[in-house]
Amino acid sequence: MSTGAREEILGRIRSATADLPTQSPEVPRTYLRHAPDVDPADRETVLALFAERLEEYGATVYRAGPAGLVSTLAEVLPAGRVMVPTGFPIAWLTQWAGEALTEETTPLSRRQLDGLDAVLTTCAVAIAESGTVVLDTGPGQGRRAATLLPDLHVCVVRAGQVFSSMPEVIGSLDPLRPLTWISGPSATADIEMIRVPGVHGPRRLTVVLLLEEDQSRDAVG
Repeated sequence: MSTGAREEILGRIRSATADLPTQSPEVPRTYLRHAPDVDPADRETVLALFAERLEEYGATVYRAGPAGLVSTLAEVLPAGRVMVPTGFPIAWLTQWAGEALTEETTPLSRRQLDGLDAVLTTCAVAIAESGTVVLDTGPGQGRRAATLLPDLHVCVVRAGQVFSSMPEVIGSLDPLRPLTWISGPSATADIEMIRVPGVHGPRRLTVVLLLEEDQSRDAVG
């Protein structure tokens, strides 16, 4: 675009907007801050919605109380080489027979990460309405590459970390941290809408929902 054409276009814009107010209008703050038809205080409904959304995306969801978490992880983790980030509670793996790899001293290469059987993490928060798990590289979560390259991601989500909608959690997240938003296993579709898994991350996602003691009694019976 020539300089003359650019100035002509900008001049027309200025003329057309000359009578508009110079200050931005006040943004309304009355939007719904929780998932529609969901009471955020109804924890069982929020957790059920979270699990439902994840399963719709093709993820696998397990519920476990504090007493059953160790055996649940032993069941869902492959008996192979699994990346376990610094800060993950190692006591949760006492019944698992695989090999845990960490990056406390030397980060694994991308080739090494790609060759692992799984990555095991915690999370920062989770959103029920969209079935989303959010990682911010905090304790037990690891760096982003370590959660994207292995074929299987197993994530332990505490019940108290699950909120009904994004407006409830967005203010608690640090925008300066590398946030990873995970809604089901990685997948994409071409122009013919053929779904292809594992394009941008793990093909398989398993979420272990760690319930409070009273919730686990209700869930197990």
